[in-house]
Amino acid sequence: MKEHKTELPWSHIYWLSMLGVSGSYTAAAKRLGVSKGAVSLRIAELEQLAGVALVRRTTRSVRLTQAGQALVDGSEQAFTAIERSFDNILDLAEIPRGVVRVTVPVALGRQKIVPLMSKFLENCPDVRIEIELSDHVSSLAQEGFDLAIRHTSSVPETHVAWLLQPSRTLLVATPAYLAKRGVPKTPDDLSTHNCLYYLRSAALPAWSFVPVGRNADRHSVAVRGNFSANNSEALRGVVMADQGIALLPDFSAQEDVSAKRLVHLLPDWEPVGAFGNAIYAIRPYSAYVPRAVRAFVDHLKSELQAKA
Repeated sequence: MKEHKTELPWSHIYWLSMLGVSGSYTAAAKRLGVSKGAVSLRIAELEQLAGVALVRRTTRSVRLTQAGQALVDGSEQAFTAIERSFDNILDLAEIPRGVVRVTVPVALGRQKIVPLMSKFLENCPDVRIEIELSDHVSSLAQEGFDLAIRHTSSVPETHVAWLLQPSRTLLVATPAYLAKRGVPKTPDDLSTHNCLYYLRSAALPAWSFVPVGRNADRHSVAVRGNFSANNSEALRGVVMADQGIALLPDFSAQEDVSAKRLVHLLPDWEPVGAFGNAIYAIRPYSAYVPRAVRAFVDHLKSELQAKA
């Protein structure tokens, strides 16, 4: 008589893979929507069935053992096929449904993306959007995101990119600041102004410009100022307090320029290299794009281009 074979605990193996990707029980539990204790119990049960250690625990992190990694690697293709099959079934319905996890830079998300959520959620009530506002550039595959919204001038060749809206950088200051310090007429005049700059490194900042409509080399100017930040909203707040001149992405500055609360300076010179020239939705290349993701991207594209 053939000996009965233990049924494979597929859900346990999937939780192990989430633990391997997340690097901690707390992060894995958050991604799975369960308690930390539940994850720990499942992994312990799986190790008991396997008869070998699958996880190596330290005081700071959790890593898979060689056996654990081999188990995860060997089952990855099967789980991918299951996910694709289930997504295909969901997409048989005309109504988008499911969860879309999105990562967006803080200022871009607050000013351009979050205000568009209400209409999408009303039109697609069976879709749940999870937005993480972070200036950290996340690995979409490793951190479980379906989509990233990026303000950039280039996208990885390994990713699919949808252009949502062109973007440009504006040099701005308030009328009150300019009344005290004067209006710069050329890029070189910026060397005498308090320039509030985006913090990218410890090196002294330099702003670069090219003349609009003329074929000429880039002109760079070393600038100095008493405030810098790695967030355009923070820069905008200090500029609006009449403290100096700043380069801001148009989504941070255009409304105030239109309302004359800010003045667009040096309009005959185009800033280059400060911020991206477009807003994109990107995701790793895949032959299949879930209906909910497509619906969300289509909504963003339609709304942003209508407001351009």
